[in-house]
Amino acid sequence: MTSETIRDPAKDHLLTPKNSTLIVIDYQPVQVNSIASMDRQLLVNNIVGVAKAAVAYGLPIVHSTVNVKTGLNKPPIPQLRKVLKDVPTVDRTSINSWEDVEFRKAVETAGRRKLIMTALWTEACLTFPALDALKAGYEVYVVADAVGGTSTTAHEMALRRIEQAGGQMISVPQLFCELQRDWQRKETVPAFINLFIETGGTAGIQFSYDRTE
Repeated sequence: MTSETIRDPAKDHLLTPKNSTLIVIDYQPVQVNSIASMDRQLLVNNIVGVAKAAVAYGLPIVHSTVNVKTGLNKPPIPQLRKVLKDVPTVDRTSINSWEDVEFRKAVETAGRRKLIMTALWTEACLTFPALDALKAGYEVYVVADAVGGTSTTAHEMALRRIEQAGGQMISVPQLFCELQRDWQRKETVPAFINLFIETGGTAGIQFSYDRTE
């Protein structure tokens, strides 16, 4: 039961709190309400869980919206705003956030080469910046169960296109476990357990039971 010496978290090939940035794009009411590739409440629960994980593990977060300042769209859903209340938003008019100067500067300022990407819709606002980021030399990790499209086909074809370009697909539970990695990292164990509980994971239910014994 001896863990090996913790690898350099900045150079680790796996995701760590020291080598990755979370990107959150366009979780606004109109976009959420148009999702048809998965249950919308589950989508909301999952993106909120992803955002909470980034906060708990201290990841840099780039949060972007589209057309709020123009008045054509509304701010992010309140569940997400509550978690990311201390994170400024980069508002844009471009569908492809990578074509927005401020957005790209925010990603570059974070200084991490691994980008954990989430966005609505999968087929546009996720695919386009993901492809551009890959071309620019970043590693892209898409949280596949925290993103959605206007149809199952649109969503799946978008994920396939990103994967064919070199992006990697991950899931919400995988993200939690990859950031935590070892129960000996005790300072983040409470947050790790709560993330599973709050996103409805069966593992989280078991963790909760264990803690009350």
